[in-house]
Amino acid sequence: MITIGVYWFQHKQWDVAEFGLVFSTMGIASIFMPALTGIIADRFINAEKLYGILHILYGTMLIWIMRIDDPQMFFYAMLAAMIFYMPTIALSNSISYSVLKSRDYDLVKVFPRIRVWGTVGFIIAMVFTNLTDNKATANQFLIGGVAAIGLGLYAFTLPKCPPQNKNTGQTSFAEAMGLNAFKLFGNYKMALFFLFSMLLGAALQLTNMYGDTFLSDFAKDPQYANSVIVERSTVILAISQISETLFILAIPFFLKRFGIKKVMLISMIAWVLRFGLFAYGDPAGGLWMIILSCIVYGMAFDFFNISGSLFVETSVDAKIRSSAQGLFMMMTNGFGAVLGSWLSGVIIQKYYTLPGGDKMWQEIWLLFAAYALVVTVLFAVFFRHKHQPEQVAALNHH
Repeated sequence: MITIGVYWFQHKQWDVAEFGLVFSTMGIASIFMPALTGIIADRFINAEKLYGILHILYGTMLIWIMRIDDPQMFFYAMLAAMIFYMPTIALSNSISYSVLKSRDYDLVKVFPRIRVWGTVGFIIAMVFTNLTDNKATANQFLIGGVAAIGLGLYAFTLPKCPPQNKNTGQTSFAEAMGLNAFKLFGNYKMALFFLFSMLLGAALQLTNMYGDTFLSDFAKDPQYANSVIVERSTVILAISQISETLFILAIPFFLKRFGIKKVMLISMIAWVLRFGLFAYGDPAGGLWMIILSCIVYGMAFDFFNISGSLFVETSVDAKIRSSAQGLFMMMTNGFGAVLGSWLSGVIIQKYYTLPGGDKMWQEIWLLFAAYALVVTVLFAVFFRHKHQPEQVAALNHH
């Protein structure tokens, strides 16, 4: 189960700068930690053991966080927790691919069926904290901490995923330090892929940061104060996670029919729709737009993240796959997250905040939609990747 303590902390009514600071902890932790832990898993320790250790440390930090009252200390403690947690996302992909390939499974067909349970766990976490009235209390960190420690202990029972890049002879300094994955930036296609990963990571950060705040702000309008969107904003946003489960299961069909590039392109178009629908949605006549935006989110998020991880899996040597998955995570949830949280916060505060502090939400969402549209066009023009059905079909082979 994925804890959502940071997500629910939006209800503390911080301003944009403070809000972005807390969200940026995930980005800061994701800049180098996924790549670093990927190197460790490729060279020194079984991936499943490293995964377990990180989750136990993460859960311990969460339990400690619930006792902190000082905002500055909270930030540093959350940063430490994210340093332990964020690398586990890439490691979970590496472990899944390793186990499935060792048993000769079809990755395209089977991996989405496994990955969907991560989203189910996210939904369970949202519903459980909501129904137990813990979504705005410190108890959410206890719930997440216990779940994380339990997952960490369970990880030690997973099939062994030993390092594939152990030092067996004379090597260069880069090889000895496990830095080979960074050479991928010297490959035009991979460098371009990582660049667009960063830009899409920024888009994900925008929807994470402002989605719930946007819906909650409708309470400031008397005609919407008692609307379902205001009173049940988390339930409305949960539609996004339910949508994820459906689109994840549809990925094998889309990948085999259209190929990785087109699936990622569909994801980017979905981001344009996600933001554009929010721009014109409201609790009255535009409620359907908000709901449709949440549905579209599943396609926007999953089609790039999962097809992107599969692209990395098929494009790099087995010896550096954990490191490469870490680089993918570093660019999306690392540099992309920091870019999205910092730059959007500055722009919104300077250009889209009224004197009284209210946000110009329609203009903000249209700006985000325009950003996603530019990224989509650039990706379609510059990223060259020919769909080869036989390559996708052969993903289960060693």
